[in-house]
Amino acid sequence: MKHNYIYWLAPIIILTWSACGNKQPQAGPPPATPVNVTEAKKAESVYYDSYQGIVVALNNVELRSQVPGFITGIFFKEGEVVQKGKALYEIDRRKYLAAYQQAQANVLSAKANLVKAQKDIDRYNMLLKNDAIARQTVDQALAAFETSKGQVAVAVAALESARTDLSYATITAPFTGRIGISQVRLGSQVSSGTTLLNTISTENPIGIDVVINEQDIERFYKLQSSTNDTTFKLKLSNGSMYDKPGKIVAIDRGVNNQTGSIKVRVQFTNDKDVLRDGMSGVLQVLNNQSGDRILIPYKSVTEQMGEFFVFTAKDTIALQKKVVLGPRIQDKVIVMDGLEVGDKVITEGFQRLRDSGKITLGPPPGQAAPEMKKGAGK
Repeated sequence: MKHNYIYWLAPIIILTWSACGNKQPQAGPPPATPVNVTEAKKAESVYYDSYQGIVVALNNVELRSQVPGFITGIFFKEGEVVQKGKALYEIDRRKYLAAYQQAQANVLSAKANLVKAQKDIDRYNMLLKNDAIARQTVDQALAAFETSKGQVAVAVAALESARTDLSYATITAPFTGRIGISQVRLGSQVSSGTTLLNTISTENPIGIDVVINEQDIERFYKLQSSTNDTTFKLKLSNGSMYDKPGKIVAIDRGVNNQTGSIKVRVQFTNDKDVLRDGMSGVLQVLNNQSGDRILIPYKSVTEQMGEFFVFTAKDTIALQKKVVLGPRIQDKVIVMDGLEVGDKVITEGFQRLRDSGKITLGPPPGQAAPEMKKGAGK
């Protein structure tokens, strides 16, 4: 019985000795993470809000004939700038010239009848004084005189109508502008008010139309009186910046109740014909929060669930801070809220950090300091 107890306890003693002999020391706290930092500083920050827009002519007219007929003359080169009053198209004038000449003749005839009626009245009045004519005859002469006056008025009105139709047979430029490609050719038949002949538009100055949110209306009304040449800039579709400043010339009368937006037109000088009607561009509007702002490297910012954070160094501790960002300016970004001037922002090594984690200043593992790199190249 005694031997059985010895056999039973022996394995337990051996296992206990093995466990005590193989016991490992507990791991200590994780080592401090090497990081690089930069100081948050204020700097002059000028930035712009961008609005997609379309270049529009400030004056644009579709040319249509006001009388029917056939095109008998085209007096311009397509795509050229035409001066106000220049003859552009001619519609067969023969019918309208004949009608005008006939109207002139009708006026002369009506005036002759009026003169005759006036002379009849004068003669009949003299006879009436001597009782040599009936009163009824004098009254008839007076009525004929009034009728002749009416006929003269009708003839004069018809003459003006004929003169107008004759003038419509020659279509002239309503203002100085660039004319497009003709939609009709010599011999084409045109209808009154329906056939599009061409389009003419002004080019200098020219505008760009943008659509803004109704919350920005008050801001743009204030900008309408701005005299700052840097308030409005235009970025062309090829990425280059237009070299002339702009100014607001019109804000639409009302807000679109379906989209909650309103149209704004900004005018630019276009003396070099760089801008053309229908071009696209980006209107850049000076942000009213431009000024002295905190700038930090953009690479120091992390995003989590649509929110932005940075790590700052406090002695040997890394603190995570939520920040509100403004526009990005090259490799830096404006911080609107969340940082103070002088905060030590961690720019490298923060990928392995947690809030309140231990840090030490220096390059992250596997990255040599700038001085070491410089020495290695010698």
